[in-house]
Amino acid sequence: MIEIKTQEEIKNMKLACRAVAAALADIAERIRPGISTLDIDKMAAASLEKSDAKPAFLGYRGYPAVACVSVNEQVIHGIPKADKIIEEGDLVSVDLGAIVNGFYGDAALTIGVGKIKPEDKILLETTKRSLDEALKKAKAGARLGDISNAVEKTAASKNLGVIREFSGHGIGRKLHEEPSIPNFGVPGTGPVLRNGMTLAIEPMLSLGSEEVKFLKDGWTVVTTDGSNSAHFEHTVLIKEGECEILTAL
Repeated sequence: MIEIKTQEEIKNMKLACRAVAAALADIAERIRPGISTLDIDKMAAASLEKSDAKPAFLGYRGYPAVACVSVNEQVIHGIPKADKIIEEGDLVSVDLGAIVNGFYGDAALTIGVGKIKPEDKILLETTKRSLDEALKKAKAGARLGDISNAVEKTAASKNLGVIREFSGHGIGRKLHEEPSIPNFGVPGTGPVLRNGMTLAIEPMLSLGSEEVKFLKDGWTVVTTDGSNSAHFEHTVLIKEGECEILTAL
């Protein structure tokens, strides 16, 4: 069942989402070659504390950090480490969640560090555009498959791989609620979107294979062929006409 949020619930979600957006904006400005992924995690923790928000990921199903920091071929759930140093040309995906008054916000972005390869620039731009196109479909009266198809269609326009094993999700009182939102699908299918639904839409694309695998840590997901990947995410509120992006940077 897809929950419809009350105005009071939406108010609390907005607070959590603003905390996430502020943290990601801060990280995007400060990321540079030479810092570690653990440094990024510390930035995220400090920013959430400043916003009086609790980290949503820390301890979630045993996850050991505040943020997921995934570099290059790491698609999602990269565990921050002191010895994982960011280098010029890296693609760094930062996924972050927050809790305020029992309600969740969730967002992600991928940052190109310094001068990146032309193909990586296309990957970043297309993944971001796939999210933008999906958001255009996220409105009352549309169907869930419209969102999924928008991502898939945008990825196909640049021959990029769609990571199919992971998807977006509903969000609110829990980090993961119904529905699951695949990044591929058929338009005009799936549940009808209604006012008051809150969704976390998150395209994950790669330059090569759509296949992924877990590393030995049990969390970090990488492309099987080692190709670079990108990940963008927003938490949104479904409304008439167009959605409201609650995690807008």
